[in-house]
Amino acid sequence: MKVLVIGGGGREHAIAATLARSPRITKLYVAPGNGGISGVAECVPIKATDIAEMVRFVQAEGIDFVMVAPDDPLALGMVDALTAASVPTFGPTQAAAILESSKAFSKGLMEQYNIPTARYRVFDGNVEAAVAYIREQGAPIVVKCDGLALGKGVVVAQTIAEAEAAVRAMMEEGRFGQSGAKVVIEECMTGPEVTVLAFTDGKTIATMPAAQDHKRVFDNDEGPNTGGMGAFCPSPKYTPELAEICMETIFRPTIAAMAKEGRPFKGVIYFGLMLTPNGPKVIEYNARFGDPETQPILALLKTDLLDIFEAVVEERLAEQEIRWSADAACCVVLASGGYPGTYETGKIISGLDQVPADVTVYHAGTKLEDGAYFTAGGRVLGVTAKAPTLDEAIARAYAGVTPIQFEGMQYRTDIGRR
Repeated sequence: MKVLVIGGGGREHAIAATLARSPRITKLYVAPGNGGISGVAECVPIKATDIAEMVRFVQAEGIDFVMVAPDDPLALGMVDALTAASVPTFGPTQAAAILESSKAFSKGLMEQYNIPTARYRVFDGNVEAAVAYIREQGAPIVVKCDGLALGKGVVVAQTIAEAEAAVRAMMEEGRFGQSGAKVVIEECMTGPEVTVLAFTDGKTIATMPAAQDHKRVFDNDEGPNTGGMGAFCPSPKYTPELAEICMETIFRPTIAAMAKEGRPFKGVIYFGLMLTPNGPKVIEYNARFGDPETQPILALLKTDLLDIFEAVVEERLAEQEIRWSADAACCVVLASGGYPGTYETGKIISGLDQVPADVTVYHAGTKLEDGAYFTAGGRVLGVTAKAPTLDEAIARAYAGVTPIQFEGMQYRTDIGRR
C-alpha cells in the first residue's frame, strides 16, 4: 500500500516511524514532513492545510490510505475532501473536529449531556462583560480562546489582573487572531492532570495507555504554557478503577453525544482530564493524537498501526485486537531558546549520532541541509525511550539528551518526576 501522513512535527515523526514498521506499506509519504522524517518516509512539500493540492497529489500518486494528524487540516475539512475523492482517510470530519476547534461547542456539549467538566461562561466580542464576570468570580480562573491556538490559547490566571490581561490580549489585541475573538472563562479545577487518547470508530472506544504531559516551559511547572515540553506513560495516577469511571461518565457519553448531534467521531480522540477531589472531569478535548504524548505512547504499541487505522475507517474496531507493551516510556522535548515566545531558528544541531541505540529522537522542528540538521521551530526534538519501569525510561531519555547540542537549547529536567 501507498500511505500518506499529513503533518510535519514530532507527533508525525512518531506516527510515520511506527507505520514504517508495517510490512503492508510499500511506500510512505509525509506532507510536508521535516528533516528527521525524511529518514523514514518521503517528504512532500505540500502545506498540511492545502486541501486542493493534497487531493491532487493523492490522486496523481494513487495513494491508498491517508492519515491526517494535525488540528488545522482536520478543522478545515481535509478528511471530508479526501473521502469525497474516494480515498480512505483516518481522522474526524470537519463536523466532528469542532470538538477541538471550538471550546464553546465542546463545553456546551458537555453541559447538555452531563459530562463532568468545569463551570464556565462564553463571551463573544464583549470584553467588558468578560472582565465583569472575572471580577465577580475571583481568581484563580481560567481563560481560553474558543478556537485553535497551537496549545497556547489557555491562561490559568492566578490573579484577577492576569485574567483581565489575558481576555484583552485575546479579544482586543487579537493575539490569536479569530481564535480569540470568542473566549471561554471557567473555574480553575485542582488535581493531577492525565491525558487519555483513544481510537474510536464512532461506536467502539479503544483507549491507549494514559499519559501525563508537562505544559509549562520551565521546571516545577513554572513559566508560560507551551505545546508540551515532555510526557510519559503510563500514568501511575490512572488506576483501573479510575479508567472504569472515565469510560462510563466521560468516554462513552462523549462518543454517544457526538453521534446524537449528527457529528459521529471517527479517529483519535484526546481526553484531557483533571482528577479532582470530586472525581475525573474534562479539561479539554482534542480531535487527534497529542504532541508530545504520541511519542511515548506509540513506543509501547505492539500492533500494526495501519491495521488499527483501517479498522477505525471501516468501523470494525470492535474486531481489531490492540496489544501494548507493559513497559513505561518517556519523551523529553528540546526547544529553541525563547520558546514559547520569540525564538531564532537555523541553529546547527550536533550530537545526534552519539545518542544511545536504545533511545529514539523524533524531529519536531528541524530541516536537513547538506547532510546536517538545523533548528526550524520552537519545539525541535523529542528524545524518547522506553524501559521496564518509569524511572528507567526517564533515565534513558535523559541519557539520550546529554550528547545533543544546539545554540539556545532549553529543556525541562523534571519530566516524569513531579
